[in-house]
Amino acid sequence: MTETRERFIQAATTVFAERGFYGASIAAVAEDLPFTKQALLHHFGSKEKLYGEVLKRISDRLTAELDVIGKRHTEPRARFEETFIEFYRSSLANPRETALLMRELLDNKRRAETSKSWYLKPLLNTLADLAASIPSARLARGGAALAFVYQLLGAISYFVVSEPTLSTMYGDQDFEALQAGFEKQLRILITSRLDAGF
Repeated sequence: MTETRERFIQAATTVFAERGFYGASIAAVAEDLPFTKQALLHHFGSKEKLYGEVLKRISDRLTAELDVIGKRHTEPRARFEETFIEFYRSSLANPRETALLMRELLDNKRRAETSKSWYLKPLLNTLADLAASIPSARLARGGAALAFVYQLLGAISYFVVSEPTLSTMYGDQDFEALQAGFEKQLRILITSRLDAGF
């Protein structure tokens, strides 16, 4: 049973990342699996619930990664920087999830008006609280901290979802250098903004 649900969630992650919530269907998720649309509905009840489970899974994984980083780096500034470097590396390793998260934030207008569950909000709040805990940023609480976090997440996500185009445009070898350069520039951006208190 658990293995079946896992297969559904993996397939749904791919379909939602490629087509977005509105472009995806339960039939499309079940298409490449040895299960029917009815079997998927039996496990999740609706496309909305399946989508929520996918978002929850991604959010839980990212939150667990934050916990691991928090145990390695107790000083807030180092923890903040390493959190975003690890988020970048994790995004490179999970481009489908990154694309899906971007879609959730950009393609969500109709659902946002009636949504009762915001699976990404706790993660965003945790990151904003971490930013605000840095001594040099004590005055940059609330909106400024969240804006800084959102800027970093946006830059990372945009770069990662651009990989198919950039690697084709520049070739694999140049793209690997571009990835390394992006990480270096990300560190510089984080450091300079923290030095300025955002």
